[in-house]
Amino acid sequence: MVAGPGKMRAAVFHGPGRPLVLEEVDRPRVGPGEVLVEVAACGFCHTDLHYLDHHVPTAKPPPMILGHEISGRVKEVGEGAGGWSPGDPVLVPAVLPCGRCAWCRSGRENICPEMRMVGNHVDGGYAEYVAVPGKDLVALPASIDLVNGCVIADALTTPFHAVVERARVRPGEQVAVVGCGGVGMNVVQFAAVAGGLVTALDVKDEKLALATRLGATEALNPEREPEVAKRIRRATGGGVDVAFDAVGSPGTFSLALSTLRRGGRLCVVGYGEAPATLPMNRLMFFEYTVLGSLGCRPVDYPRVIELVRSGRVRVDEIVSGRVPLERIGEAADRLREGRGLRTVVVPG
Repeated sequence: MVAGPGKMRAAVFHGPGRPLVLEEVDRPRVGPGEVLVEVAACGFCHTDLHYLDHHVPTAKPPPMILGHEISGRVKEVGEGAGGWSPGDPVLVPAVLPCGRCAWCRSGRENICPEMRMVGNHVDGGYAEYVAVPGKDLVALPASIDLVNGCVIADALTTPFHAVVERARVRPGEQVAVVGCGGVGMNVVQFAAVAGGLVTALDVKDEKLALATRLGATEALNPEREPEVAKRIRRATGGGVDVAFDAVGSPGTFSLALSTLRRGGRLCVVGYGEAPATLPMNRLMFFEYTVLGSLGCRPVDYPRVIELVRSGRVRVDEIVSGRVPLERIGEAADRLREGRGLRTVVVPG
């Protein structure tokens, strides 16, 4: 399919339980302060499966365009969106904060109550073009692969915020990461870069092997070791300083909590709707700290990009495959089956 004048190709979401459909739709028009980005790639995230398979509603009712891990090049610059030129390589942040509320003005834009998520509140990146406010775009250096770099928008920035800003991992601390998917694997990376001694836990051996290459000092499979938490507590002299639940299920929450030492910190960065049990007696007696972590602050995007550019954080090993827009269903199936970490969708 080749789009006609003023049109573009997009994989359109028509509601849960239905596949994304390749269609010809209107190309976005650039308003004041906006920039039209020609999409180079968009990572397929587990969040998209929540919309497709688990009946989690999108803020914008379907039909709409999903996809929030977007890289590309500036195509058009709207009035008042200075600082950008056609051809500039850019990253589109997954969340667009208002910039005016009390949370934004106190540096917590990632929990802005008026924020708009690309591919949720507004049309996203499973398309040839996307229009976004110029103030929110982030420059990508030419040394970072433009296609693979799309996953920085969420799969890297979200773990960075969890490790550095929320859990505040310090050099020499013992860290457990439960779940080594697209987010958890990068929690491993950033925790190791922060100087943590990381134990990675996952039920897939290939993910544990990659976690070891990306900085984990130990990798354990809970399915083969039913008493894995006891082993971790014994090996660390009482438990880890920081545990991350990168899945967001009652079982992974309980497992992460059970690895903690007294005074430890539990950071939940995985999304789930089912309630988890928190033993109040242990919370009180052991003075645990339980933290939530959502997305990333705009000010931190350049810091993450610099870590990638310098080679301290690796992005190419996170991207496990590329598919063209017309075969986007393959990206969804790979994620459903737990194959690889991030498949990126390439419109061109």
